[in-house]
Amino acid sequence: MKLVFAGTPEVAVPALDALIASGRHEVAAVVTRPDAPAGRGRRLVASPVAERAEEAGVEVLKPAKPRDPKFLERLREIAPDCCPVVAYGALLPRVALDVPARGWVNLHFSLLPAWRGAAPVQHALMAGDEITGASTFLIEEGLDSGPVYGTVTETIRPTDTSGDLLTRLAFAGSGLLAATMDGIEDGSLEAVPQPADGVTLAPKITVDDARVDWTAPALRVDRVVRGCTPAPGAWTTFRGERLKLVQALPAPDRTDLAPGQLAVGKNNVHVGTGSHAVELLWVQAQGKKPMRAADWARGVRIAEGESLGG
Repeated sequence: MKLVFAGTPEVAVPALDALIASGRHEVAAVVTRPDAPAGRGRRLVASPVAERAEEAGVEVLKPAKPRDPKFLERLREIAPDCCPVVAYGALLPRVALDVPARGWVNLHFSLLPAWRGAAPVQHALMAGDEITGASTFLIEEGLDSGPVYGTVTETIRPTDTSGDLLTRLAFAGSGLLAATMDGIEDGSLEAVPQPADGVTLAPKITVDDARVDWTAPALRVDRVVRGCTPAPGAWTTFRGERLKLVQALPAPDRTDLAPGQLAVGKNNVHVGTGSHAVELLWVQAQGKKPMRAADWARGVRIAEGESLGG
């Protein structure tokens, strides 16, 4: 088939690579978000998908909106059979959905109908799921509600962050998306409607969602830290300033601390929660680089009885 691939961030690159390498289909063009300011200089930078496509000699389309008339005209000129999508980042209007004969097929990082929305991996971790995966489905105008072509499962490990899990799913999902394109092309795959039961939503994680509640059990604190790493980053406050929590571990043997209360040892830092403590391993103070929690604690000279989040 002739394909137009839509995607933007680094997590979409493995799927683009898999489709280019397959040799069975032609990736005629890539659709991605416009260049965005990045870094201290705020200079415009192309998306990871755009950079990879340019390296591969594939035409890159960067419409401000996918209903842009010039973009739609070029899409019709290319006349793709199918448009695979991975984390493109914009809603596709009906006028665009109608262009490819076999539709737009999305690789979504959950086992649908669970975790429909922008942040499925973060929500799966924060909810304490033990298994997740990726699904390919035919895009409709509803939110991740289209019929499913295929799935792949992935075990969530006890120390996984959303970054760890998303990286594994990106590579596992790239093979699923390539196989889905093959199955659509040869007629061996048929999309199956999603069940009405089991629908959960995964809206974008906000900065407020990422704030740690120290009165919650340690298990919940651990899930929030892992689910919000690397973005948007779990955080709390210390002496009135924001402190990002980069890595922490439950410490079930430490039960003597009140919620938020700090205890500093020679090489460790513990914080009380609504159950047992957690040990802070890495933190990032406002305007600073990430550092070991023990080094941070020595630098700020924590007094006895000081706490986080108060």
